[in-house]
Parts: sequence; structure tokens; C-alpha cells
Amino acid sequence: MSHPAAPHGPHHPTSPSFLLVPGAWHRAACWDPLRDALDARGRRSRTVELPSAGPQSTPTAGMYDDAEAIAAQLRRMEGPVIVVGHSYGGIPVTQAAADHPHVVHLVYLAAYMTQEGESLLSVHGKPTPEPEDEDLTGTSPTVFTDPRTSLYSDLTDDQAEHAIGRLTEQSRRSFQQPVTHAAWRTVPSTYVLCERDQALPPQLQKKMSAHATHVEHLPTGHCPFLSTPPRLATLLTDIATATATDSPHRASADEQH
Repeated sequence: MSHPAAPHGPHHPTSPSFLLVPGAWHRAACWDPLRDALDARGRRSRTVELPSAGPQSTPTAGMYDDAEAIAAQLRRMEGPVIVVGHSYGGIPVTQAAADHPHVVHLVYLAAYMTQEGESLLSVHGKPTPEPEDEDLTGTSPTVFTDPRTSLYSDLTDDQAEHAIGRLTEQSRRSFQQPVTHAAWRTVPSTYVLCERDQALPPQLQKKMSAHATHVEHLPTGHCPFLSTPPRLATLLTDIATATATDSPHRASADEQH
């Protein structure tokens, strides 16, 4: 089923809804199977298109543009929100979510959970360029020579072929811009570590997950929203249920770390 960006699922004012943020080279439609599974559990969700992926409104779209797109979607949402960032999407989520009082929980799904001053490049040991040296025009096809193995190792052949056909270009600038505000310092978070991931190594996920309030594990590859949407929807529903019973939702950095 194809979903618009509007909310899906019955409206329960005190129950958190989800904002689903895709990773690099992916558009919001990648979340459709998970949204169907969340619908079946009575959970509302929205998605957001990141300016850095696909047809760009500006060739200079970077991580800060993605963060603003997330922030704009959050401003349109009512009630408590759980923000789910996948892979690269964890970086603009980290940048954007700290300033929104309705964000009650963050979920990093095989995602980059960066600190202030870190970019995607720096996490992998590469230098982050100064602002005046950022690549303002370049886009990159998927860096994986074999996305079938790296991204979609646990999908069927037909599913993987469909997913590969939907991959799009990604701005290089999005990988270069560092986080200036880390939302996970003030917003409770869960890291979902994908144990069979061949795109973002599990050991690197484990290192970043040390920032999270809680850690969960899935025995999946990089994209469980495609390989096992019912299982992921159940996990997210459990997180939402636990979040709804927590009070207060936010904690200070000293309380969490």
C-alpha cells in the first residue's frame, strides 16, 4: 500500500505517534510496509522526505536541510511523538529533535547516533570539511557496489529487486555537515541494533548505542522495515507503550548519562 505523508491509524490523543525518517538513498515510501503493520496495531505514523535524497529542491541540500524538513514535519504533528531514524537519518534526527517539546522518545534503527561535532564522514574516520569547503553540488549513487548484499541481505529476490529499483541519489554535502545539537542528551532513546547488518557494521552500532537510554536487538540485516515489518512494528509498539507510561518523558543529560 502506498501511503501519503498524512497520519495513519486511529487517533488516540495520549498515545505517541511515529515520525519515520529514512536513511540515505531512500525515499519516504520505503516505510510503507512498516506503516501498514503499525496501522494494524492502531498506531499512527507520518513520514518525511529528506531534501538531500532524490529530486532535490536545491543542489546544495545537506544535513541541516534534512533537519529542518524533520523539524517542519514535527511542527505539523500533534501530541507526543516518537521519532524513528534509520541509518543516515539518525543524524538529522539528532540535530532536529532537541528543540521540539512533543518529542518524547527517539529510536535509532541501525542508525548513526552522533555527538556534537561529528558527521557521517567523521564517524568513519574521514575528515569533516570546513563549511567553505563543503561539496555544494555533488550527488552520490549508493556507495555499495552490491546493495543486494549490503542493504537487503535478508529480503527475497523480488523484494530486493524492487527496493534496489527505488534507490535514489544522495547529496554528498549531507555526509559532510556535523551535528551541533545532540537530541539524545535530553530526550530518552532506544537503539535498535541489527545484528546481521552488512551496511553499518554491528560493532559500530554497538559503539554508538552506548549513548542510548535502552538498547534492543533484531536478528536482521540493515532494513528490517522491509524484511520483517510486523516484528519491527511490534517492537515500536512496545516502545510506545512503555513511553506512554513514563513520566516525565524527558530527562536531563545528567540523569541519563
